[in-house]
Amino acid sequence: MSVLSLRYAHAFASVAASANLNAAVAEQQLGDFSGTLAGSHDLREVLMNPSIANEQKLKVLDAIAARIGMFPQVRNFIAVIMHHQRLGELNEILSEYHLVADEQAHVVEAEITSARPLNDQDRTELEAQVVKLAGGRVKATYHQDATLLGGAVVRLGSTVYDGSIRAQLQQLKQKLVNA
Repeated sequence: MSVLSLRYAHAFASVAASANLNAAVAEQQLGDFSGTLAGSHDLREVLMNPSIANEQKLKVLDAIAARIGMFPQVRNFIAVIMHHQRLGELNEILSEYHLVADEQAHVVEAEITSARPLNDQDRTELEAQVVKLAGGRVKATYHQDATLLGGAVVRLGSTVYDGSIRAQLQQLKQKLVNA
């Protein structure tokens, strides 16, 4: 990720916060525009072509903004990116904004790996424990790894909490070897 994308992401996060925008909705609107842009070769040709006048590009952007129902701040942000010829980096900026918005909302990303698929009740109970570990809201992603044998491994940033049976067996093995 480039430093420039991070700057744009922070700038938009600042605008969104000062306007009290719902960060998730703003992110969704940016994502919708990005998807529309990626899905239309003609739209990319118009908006990314430096020979087309900025006023014409803004009319196209306004039509899209009205159709998607964009916040004015989202529309203006896209207009700035377009004016600075950075639409090609929109996905990268959006990825950075996602991280910045989570950080501002004190949301921690948790990666949870279990030996078997977890039902909704197990996920709820596990996430409640992870919230205690993280000290705030958690956005969890789930994976499976049958080699764990049982239990779960939780990764919060660079910290790993290994509650798997595999890890417990390895600790027991180490104790027996040392004894």
